[in-house]
Amino acid sequence: MAQVSMTVNGKAASGEVEGRTLLSSFLRDQLNLTGTHVGCDTSQCGACVVHVNGEAVKACTMLAAEAQGAEVATIEGAANADGTLNVLQQAFQDHHGLQCGFCTPGMVMSAAALLKENPKPTEAEVRDYLEGNICRCTGYHNIVKAIMAASGQNVDSIAAE
Repeated sequence: MAQVSMTVNGKAASGEVEGRTLLSSFLRDQLNLTGTHVGCDTSQCGACVVHVNGEAVKACTMLAAEAQGAEVATIEGAANADGTLNVLQQAFQDHHGLQCGFCTPGMVMSAAALLKENPKPTEAEVRDYLEGNICRCTGYHNIVKAIMAASGQNVDSIAAE
């Protein structure tokens, strides 16, 4: 067992982990941050996306020990300081970018990384960026619409595929 320490959602966090403990397991099991979902354990679905030192990372493919000393952001830390939904989360709600909600934390965290890199993405760029995230409910149309709305773009002309 090894001791691991990091900052998670702006707060110091630490715990003992086995060398094989995934970051997703550490967040969920030791820190009780269950918004980081585990859908596949193979880096295929994107439900576990968190930010590590400002970069979007699939937490099921990163060892907790690799996050030693890192700044980690999870969906639990995405809301505004007063607890209200941030612009992106609100856009997901307003544009029905979620259905069952399982993929939503990973989608929101991936979308936040996209908008940080590209504040005004095209529809094609959003779809391309989300290629590593799977949603089995919405067909992506409303997710794309929500992300573009969060970027301040008019989404009235986006047609369903």
